[in-house]
Amino acid sequence: MSESSETEVDTSLTERATVVMNFIRGLVPGELHYPKVAVICGSGLHHLADALNASPRVEIQFSDLPYFPLTTVEGHVGKLVFGYFGTVPTVCMVGRIHFYEGNPFDISVFPVRVFSVMGISTLLVTNAAGGLNSGYKVGDLMVLNDHINFPGLAGWHPLKGSNDPLFGPRFLALSDAYDLELRQQVFESAKTLQLGRAIHEGVYVFVSGPTYETRAESRMLKMLGADAVGMSTVPEIIIARHSGMKVLAISLITNAVVTEPTPKASEGPANLSAGKANHEEVIEAARQAGEDMRALVLEIISKL
Repeated sequence: MSESSETEVDTSLTERATVVMNFIRGLVPGELHYPKVAVICGSGLHHLADALNASPRVEIQFSDLPYFPLTTVEGHVGKLVFGYFGTVPTVCMVGRIHFYEGNPFDISVFPVRVFSVMGISTLLVTNAAGGLNSGYKVGDLMVLNDHINFPGLAGWHPLKGSNDPLFGPRFLALSDAYDLELRQQVFESAKTLQLGRAIHEGVYVFVSGPTYETRAESRMLKMLGADAVGMSTVPEIIIARHSGMKVLAISLITNAVVTEPTPKASEGPANLSAGKANHEEVIEAARQAGEDMRALVLEIISKL
């Protein structure tokens, strides 16, 4: 299909998202047909969905949904959970689909398109991220107030290709991507809950992964103004804003990124493994922060 066949491409996307929406509505009670909020649970943060009220509550596996992509990463379960945070009808996406799993962007962000046709007005995204800012410690939270889309700057952009005007404009401004009132609500909710962990505001840089950054790459990202780095979130944010949703994104800092120059062989023995990132520490840090994240998300959404 040529790029000029815009109507055909757009109709296909809209139709696929609508098919999924109708399929979901055949499985959930009528009161959950129109959730107001969607929550994307990041690595190891699948227990966020546990804060949903016990009834009514419906779980749907990604594998049971038509056209829906599957997740293959440890710590990402792969299901939608419908229910209520307090009195607010909500869907939790437990597990996400990453670009590095081999999916083109239109596939990895497809769930957000489904949320759009369902009429969801607010997207809350969580992720596990590496801390570039020397003032951040493992276990801290960072509220995103801006981002750097590294793959997007190189031409790998989730809005590349024909545009569907039913979702949003061809040229999307992102200078206001992260809703100010929602960001303020994070700090108000944390104060109400008396959370004992630090909460920062900063810039998240999206890299494609799946390798963790080299020391030189980390220094470059830090020099560019990034406070945290990760392999998700930004494509979802872009699609949500393209669809007119309000967006809030919170990173859990799960490891401190190594930025010191690599020791030179001429200088003698050195420990190159010190601070080396691994997925296990990411999952463990997320597990330890799980209760605070659940309480914070519940408090934020209940006030919407």
